[in-house]
Amino acid sequence: MWESTLDGRVLHFELYGINNQNFIMRDRETGSWWQQVSGRALHGPLQGKQLKLMAHEEISFGLWKNQNSNGRVLKPDSEFLKKKNYASSDWEKRIAKLPVDVHQWNPQLFPPRELIIGVVLNGESKAYPFFELKENRMILDTLGKVPILIAVGTDGLTVRAYETTVEGKRLDFFKTDADLFIDNSGTKWNFDGSAISGPLSGKRLQRIPILKDFWFDWLNYHPNTQIYNK
Repeated sequence: MWESTLDGRVLHFELYGINNQNFIMRDRETGSWWQQVSGRALHGPLQGKQLKLMAHEEISFGLWKNQNSNGRVLKPDSEFLKKKNYASSDWEKRIAKLPVDVHQWNPQLFPPRELIIGVVLNGESKAYPFFELKENRMILDTLGKVPILIAVGTDGLTVRAYETTVEGKRLDFFKTDADLFIDNSGTKWNFDGSAISGPLSGKRLQRIPILKDFWFDWLNYHPNTQIYNK
C-alpha cells in the first residue's frame, strides 16, 4: 500500500496491465507507469520516482473487529460488480495455474508460489517462510543490525513484525498462550506490540513494515535477499 501523494501532488491510479502477475498502475495526471510491489515509476514523466510506503496488513475480520470496535468497513460498489469485465470468483485459482518468470531460480529453495514474509531494513532484505512462522508462531532474528520479532496471530493469518529494542536495551521474547509474549524482563506484551504488565508496562514496540508475498515475486524484486534459517 502506497501513499497517493507525491511531492505535494495527489495522483489517481488505475490498473494498466500485469507484468509477471504483478500489477502495473498508471496515474491519470502524468500517464506514468508504476510497479505495484515496489511503488516505483517505471516509465513516463515520473520515471524513477518512489511512492511512500503506508502501514498495512492482511488481517482476519474477527481480529480487526476486536481491535477496532468503531472501525468502518468499505461497502462494495454494486454497480461496479455488475460489469461484465469484473474478475470472476475463481480468478485467483485460474491465475495460480499460469506460469511465472523466476529470476535466479534455485529449485533447492522454495516453490515459486511459496508464501513468504518479506522484510527490508537498512538496505537489507530477508524472506521468512510463512509455513515456518505458522508452525512456531514467532521468529526472533536480526536484520540490518536490528533485532526483530515476527509473529503470527491466533487467526493463523495476521503477521506483524517489531523491533525488539526498548530504551536502548535489546529484549528476548518467549512465546506464551494466545497472542501474548513475555520478555526476559518479565514484561508481558500483546500482539499489538503493547506492554500490558511488568517492568515495561505502557511501552510499545516499534512496528516494522512487512510484505506477505509469493517467493518468485519477492525474489524478482529483491534479488539479493537473505533467507531465514532457524
